[in-house]
Amino acid sequence: MKSSINRIVKFVFDRVVALLGLVVLALPLLVVALLVKLSNPKESVIFSQVRVGLHGKLFKIHKFRTMTNEKEITNIAYPNRARITPLGAKLRRHKVDELPELWDVLIGNMSFVGPRPDVPGYADLLEGDDRVVLDMRPGITGPATLKYSNEEKLMEEFVKQAKANGDPRSEAEIATEYNDEEIYPDKVRINCEYYRNYSFFKDIIIIFATIF
Repeated sequence: MKSSINRIVKFVFDRVVALLGLVVLALPLLVVALLVKLSNPKESVIFSQVRVGLHGKLFKIHKFRTMTNEKEITNIAYPNRARITPLGAKLRRHKVDELPELWDVLIGNMSFVGPRPDVPGYADLLEGDDRVVLDMRPGITGPATLKYSNEEKLMEEFVKQAKANGDPRSEAEIATEYNDEEIYPDKVRINCEYYRNYSFFKDIIIIFATIF
């Protein structure tokens, strides 16, 4: 993604398509927002959280709320299932909870394709060649996102197996170790490869693969 032309094309595409997406999906977004409010009336419809963006700059990501008392999501894809609302489970399964991120793309904090934005303490601590990840706007989807589209299920299965083998640690501790030693390093590798072999055509393929 080193070419300035590539950056410009990606930048323009993101904003134009994000704007069109918000206009076309305005009614469905409103319906989902109403359903979220009805299912969880004590909480706000939109959940926001600080993430690490381009060049390590912090920004707030926006999603539909899927959990009760959702003040902070954990650093890894291993949520407290007891706090996920029935509607929230459906939204998460079909990634509908991430549609408000179109706004984040429109205002320039995110891209359609790129590494998923991490909470502080992960991407901002990358070292050496791996720091090219910070040279990209985080994305709604990406090659690593596609590979780990079932990340929560992988986490749950790993934790279940560890517990069956007598691991005395908490589920969160087991899941965090699995993420830090296995999943996250692989995501960094995939994202670095995406950066070094970037093409706009591949972005289009990734977007269609995500949708279908």
